[in-house]
Amino acid sequence: MVTLTQARYDAIIIGAGPAGMMAAMTAAGHGRKVLLLEKMPHAGRKLLISGKGRCNLTNAGSVDKFLKKFSDSGVFLRNTFAIFFNDNLCDFFESAGCKLKTERGERVFPQSDKSVDILNVLTGRLAESGVEIKYNKEVVDIISGNGIKTVILKDASRFFALKVVIATGGLSYPGTGSTGSGFKLAGKLRHTVINPKPGLVPVITKSGVPKKLTGVSLENVKCAVISDNKVIEDRLGDMLFTHFGLSGPIILDLSATIFDLMKSGKRVFISINLKPGLDEKKLDARLQREFNAHPSRALKNIFTELLPQKLVTEFLKYCGINELKKANQVTKEERKKLMGGLFDFRFEIAGTKPIEDAIITRGGVFTKEIDPKTMESKIVEGIYFAGEIIDVDAKTGGYNMQAAFSTGFVCGMNI
Repeated sequence: MVTLTQARYDAIIIGAGPAGMMAAMTAAGHGRKVLLLEKMPHAGRKLLISGKGRCNLTNAGSVDKFLKKFSDSGVFLRNTFAIFFNDNLCDFFESAGCKLKTERGERVFPQSDKSVDILNVLTGRLAESGVEIKYNKEVVDIISGNGIKTVILKDASRFFALKVVIATGGLSYPGTGSTGSGFKLAGKLRHTVINPKPGLVPVITKSGVPKKLTGVSLENVKCAVISDNKVIEDRLGDMLFTHFGLSGPIILDLSATIFDLMKSGKRVFISINLKPGLDEKKLDARLQREFNAHPSRALKNIFTELLPQKLVTEFLKYCGINELKKANQVTKEERKKLMGGLFDFRFEIAGTKPIEDAIITRGGVFTKEIDPKTMESKIVEGIYFAGEIIDVDAKTGGYNMQAAFSTGFVCGMNI
């Protein structure tokens, strides 16, 4: 039997993502002997690909704005954000020489646009604080007894500590190490795991039109989720056509609603308002102005002034109007069809991409079983949780990354 005096570490952190690294360096910086275990050959694999390789590490918005971006369980984070929030995180990186910048939507990125600069700060701080790191180490079980935590690895080796933080991520991007192993560990420790679902995931359309438009991006459009002829949720911003359907920030934000509706057996459509800044009267006046200015031009040429060129042919097909028709031949009824298409370019959704392709995982360890002030389990003393493994998730914009760093910091302070 291992005794308290034989425990080699004060704490073992499982998972070297943003949450795990922050927990490890914070604890070690306060004099704790810390071991960080990572199943992959390197730390921060998912961090490196976040924000298309630019790493949207937080958002400059207020706490209230943050909490509105999270699902209902996000209220769990209020105490955490009161302890460590976006200003603290920005100070942490800038004090290490990593300059930051704030872009549209108050999204914060490294000035270099390189996620590796964020990772370098984290790994540098880990080294400075004296954290011991072991890579290619997969944890398969945690045994708690007599005040000691025994962490068992796949290779049958064992490590002993007084406290353990599970920061293994969710199920998205398994190639980065997020394979759901933490959910299994939590389950063995008698924790409730809310069913994992994809969050921030592209959607698949029934129509093949998006495939023809692959790579076409739309800025400042409005997308609405339609079901039972009602608008369920909408977003204004940017989107992208792909070979399988639709993606981009506003589509990702709407994907949770789409997934849940389809899971309940509903038919779901995405309606794209290509001109959300105009009302019907202003749009009609704009079309008439274009038609009167170029009466002999074909519609396909006129509409390049209104839409990306690659989109024009498919849009006019959608409206049922010959692209070669001249402007002075367009009837009032056809003009109404064109306006209808600009306000409601609609696609039926076949489903979402799988959870492996999602940016984040919805679901995870039930927040009611975690102390929101310390991140310690309410079920097993000395077990802590940080990051995506917890059942909190948010929209795009740096909110999820901040939650990972904040919960990691609070873990570190309390171990």
